[in-house]
Amino acid sequence: MDVSEALATRRSVRGFLDEPIDGALIRRVLEKAARAPSGGNLQPWHLYVVGGEELTRLKEIMAKRVFEAPKGEATEYDIYPKGLAAPYTDRRFQVGEDLYGALGIPREDRAGRMQWFARNFMFFNAPVALFCYVNRVMGPPQWSDLGMYLQSVMLLLREEGLDSCPQECWAIYPQTIGEFLGTPPELMLFTGMAIGRKDPDEPANQLEAKRAPLSEIAEFRGI
Repeated sequence: MDVSEALATRRSVRGFLDEPIDGALIRRVLEKAARAPSGGNLQPWHLYVVGGEELTRLKEIMAKRVFEAPKGEATEYDIYPKGLAAPYTDRRFQVGEDLYGALGIPREDRAGRMQWFARNFMFFNAPVALFCYVNRVMGPPQWSDLGMYLQSVMLLLREEGLDSCPQECWAIYPQTIGEFLGTPPELMLFTGMAIGRKDPDEPANQLEAKRAPLSEIAEFRGI
């Protein structure tokens, strides 16, 4: 698989097969991904990978926590900017409607949508979970490094025939996840990620999120 194919076939998969993943494969992917660009070579990412009985224990914790605190805990950063306007709000609305349309959950079925959203915290049945943390002293340039590292991870997973779903929703439960992982106070939770093999029969996996045309996102000068 070349880079173009890996990029074209990467999706935020929301339904995984119940098949174990070799830990050596995950270690290999994470090590290769460390070649991602990093300003000043700071390499600001800090990862926790969870599977097996530990992942089962985390899911049990989250099944209770989502019920106790359905709106989450105090977040440590804004997942979306305050006062977000078009065209960004339009794009966010569209992908949400496309997803729930694929699932057959109408807008008025708020309970159904909430139940579906709660599946995030079961990692959509994925056998491997990844959490990405960053030191609190780091700024926006280092956060962009996190994105480049995680994109590299997702493309390398495709090369290995695996799929993933980056999940910033985990940022709404930083205390619960920090206690589970035993993270030091200087680290901040950025995102989670589900990793496994895509379930081809899951309706949500039929979604291909629309992307803006090149003319909308790029301007060319002298080329």
